[in-house]
Amino acid sequence: MDFTVKELVKITKAELLKSDVDDNSRFEISTDTRNIDSKKVFIPIVGENFDGHDFIKNALKKGVKGYFTQKNIIADGADFVLKVTDTKIAYLQIAKYYKDIVNPKTIAVTGSAGKTTTKEMAYHVFRQQFKTHKSELNHNNEIGLAQTLLSMPNDTEVLIVEMGMRGLGEIELLSKYTEPDVAIIANIGSAHIGRLGSKENIAKAKFEITKYLKKDGILIANKNEYLDQINNIKDMTISFSLKSKDLKILKTDSEYSDFQYKGHKFRINLSGKYNIQNSLGVIEAAICLGVPFDKISKGLKEFKPIENRWQVEKIMGANIINDAYNANPESMIAAIENFLSVYKGRRILVLGDMGELGKGAVKYHKEVGEIINGLKFDVLITVGNLSRHISNANLLKSIHYMTVEDCCYYLENNLEKDDWVLLKASRAMEFEKIIKNLAEKNK
Repeated sequence: MDFTVKELVKITKAELLKSDVDDNSRFEISTDTRNIDSKKVFIPIVGENFDGHDFIKNALKKGVKGYFTQKNIIADGADFVLKVTDTKIAYLQIAKYYKDIVNPKTIAVTGSAGKTTTKEMAYHVFRQQFKTHKSELNHNNEIGLAQTLLSMPNDTEVLIVEMGMRGLGEIELLSKYTEPDVAIIANIGSAHIGRLGSKENIAKAKFEITKYLKKDGILIANKNEYLDQINNIKDMTISFSLKSKDLKILKTDSEYSDFQYKGHKFRINLSGKYNIQNSLGVIEAAICLGVPFDKISKGLKEFKPIENRWQVEKIMGANIINDAYNANPESMIAAIENFLSVYKGRRILVLGDMGELGKGAVKYHKEVGEIINGLKFDVLITVGNLSRHISNANLLKSIHYMTVEDCCYYLENNLEKDDWVLLKASRAMEFEKIIKNLAEKNK
């Protein structure tokens, strides 16, 4: 959508430091000078490690007529300059203004793990019946939300946004500029406990998604110990659980799961009970918005796994499962248990460091090692500084490496035909290099 300068002033309550532009001129919004021209107005975002104001001159060189600022910067060549208190908030205000014009039913998704999978499942389900728009991968912060809203087609009927967070107050901010009709909390785990200090604080942060829920809105949440303690909108809440009397798991295979829920059969192209759990939240949201069960089933079946999330590849005769997009204690244990329940033969666990666990990082890694002590597998390989505590806590024979390269060398020389290998670690460990290196050796 494009805006006049007058509209932008009204939306953001900006002060015009300079104004020499036609009242009828209209401009789109951009925060990136790599893709900018005279038809856009530049918003310089300020972050912890960057300041978009440093790129104002570059934007003007590329033809930009005007820009926002939270400083008193009036650069040569600008036709108009709009001063605001916070450029990031101005960006959100503009995005919210456009969203209110389109007025789609809005579904917000958060969770300690599985929120992206849940969001993508929801998109495939809702597009069966509605013109649906969603946030792209990793667009789950303030900037991503604004980009998602402003890229929304003007005939969108359902909007699905993912909400991530690094601390308290962040999901509340996203909720303020979204005002969801339906909020889904996929789960509450230990992700970000290093920043928030306790699982109770994590739960409080996740429940911020309800702060600006519409008056007739619905919260759909995984049933957990915090749901009754923290949730103050119980009369607007639908809970889901793997223990639900309405759920019957029919089959979990290496590439799909079949289950029955509320008398209807469904298939997802993912393995694991935790993925079935994610789909229950989507089903409940779809029921709330009147999507028929046959379309819900069709949408779930069309969903395909996201890159680095439970992707199975045949390399050097072995079956490598890449689930190393992210990891916290809950998701790691769930992945291991699913891996061992589904796949038969020689099974190798390759586990790396889990990030953002704060002062409890060593304890959580030890706990993972202690839990898998009682599980049956053939080889445990840990990679990284923290993951050595998984190995140290494990009573079975295990191997530890500090680098991905050393782990690759071991696998190159020890993999056997038809082995099953699970790769699980936080994204920062770059476990995709294991896949790449083994594939190159296999050429």
